[in-house]
Amino acid sequence: MGIITVENIRIFAHHGCLKEETKIGSDYSVNLKVEADLQKSAKSDKLSDTVDYVFLNRVIKEEMNIPSQLLETVAKRILNRIFKEDALVKKATVWVSKLNPPIGGDVEKVTIKMRKKRKK
Repeated sequence: MGIITVENIRIFAHHGCLKEETKIGSDYSVNLKVEADLQKSAKSDKLSDTVDYVFLNRVIKEEMNIPSQLLETVAKRILNRIFKEDALVKKATVWVSKLNPPIGGDVEKVTIKMRKKRKK
């Protein structure tokens, strides 16, 4: 097994329960960790034998562009797409953070963390 991480993907998106959040939008940060068997790609040196991090980044950007009230919904969509579209992924964890959330205080970010494991 091996781990691929894609860290601190900065995205402007329109998520939130408040109308202002979905109209104005805000900044988000997404981190992703996937676990897969990387031995074949380490030997073959072929992109087709590994989890392509360009693919992972694209899925995150596309799913973040679909407005949702909750970050949990976005995180679940990201995980579901990755598992559906890449059979090499065995486990994945995603962190979706809203930067400077409108919660009445000096808060840097709020983060939702979700995990998924492929069923055997």
